[in-house]
Amino acid sequence: MQVVSIISTKGGVGKTTTAANLGGIAADAGLRVLLLDLDVQPTLSSYFTLHSHAPGGIYELLAFNEQDHARLISHTVIDGLDLILSNDDKGQLNTLLLHAPDGRLRLRNLLPAFRPHYDLLLIDTQGARSVLLEMAVLASDLALSPVTPEILAAREFRRGTLQLMQDIAPYRRLGIEPPPLQLLINRVHPVSANARLIQHALHDLFATEPGIVVLDTRIPAVEAYPRASTQAQPVHRVEYRRPKGRVTPAAFDTMRTLACELFPAWESAFNQLRAGAHRRVGR
Repeated sequence: MQVVSIISTKGGVGKTTTAANLGGIAADAGLRVLLLDLDVQPTLSSYFTLHSHAPGGIYELLAFNEQDHARLISHTVIDGLDLILSNDDKGQLNTLLLHAPDGRLRLRNLLPAFRPHYDLLLIDTQGARSVLLEMAVLASDLALSPVTPEILAAREFRRGTLQLMQDIAPYRRLGIEPPPLQLLINRVHPVSANARLIQHALHDLFATEPGIVVLDTRIPAVEAYPRASTQAQPVHRVEYRRPKGRVTPAAFDTMRTLACELFPAWESAFNQLRAGAHRRVGR
């Protein structure tokens, strides 16, 4: 099971949308996908329609070390896409984990209960520095950070997210290697010359940072993404052909390219997807 945390210390950069759309296209490609909503504002928990709702969620998982799948895992209407709901509405987990001896390592220690059942775990996190955020990163094989093409967003990324990665580096003494960090430039306005200049500046700025990979795939700012969330669908199902007169690719092609770049081991499964088809192709 590959574990990916979608992280940023800045809110509003598109973490939840990225998690939902990656989870949706991976499930349609035949992977067994589990979404974990660690945000106290449970947007991911309400993104997809559920056909079965578990009685528990992240609170039971992290506060009581609950490992019974029937109590933790809700199932979405998308075949192969499951979810552990955010139900820490009072924000108690941060305090609990802060004072627990294993607080920042608790999720990492619980992952063996899920590994035999899933190929991919995607963790959506809150847009602020917290014990929960550090715990998610330390449990991950890869950290993915969306950043919008704005100078202020780049500065916050450097100040917040990069600082987080540096602060958890001492866990190497316990044999825990911090995950590589991949930067996804999100909500690019293709017709804006200023946005393109900032986009290239971001690429140049972070391409030389050790431990950071700036992804080649960029997510355009097109209306298909909010429309897909309104329809409770992954965006590749909603826009599978490029609209006439638009220069940017269809969302189907963008998400498939991103999935192939992030998960090259499953590239053949993603390439078997056909625009407009929602069937699974087998593992």
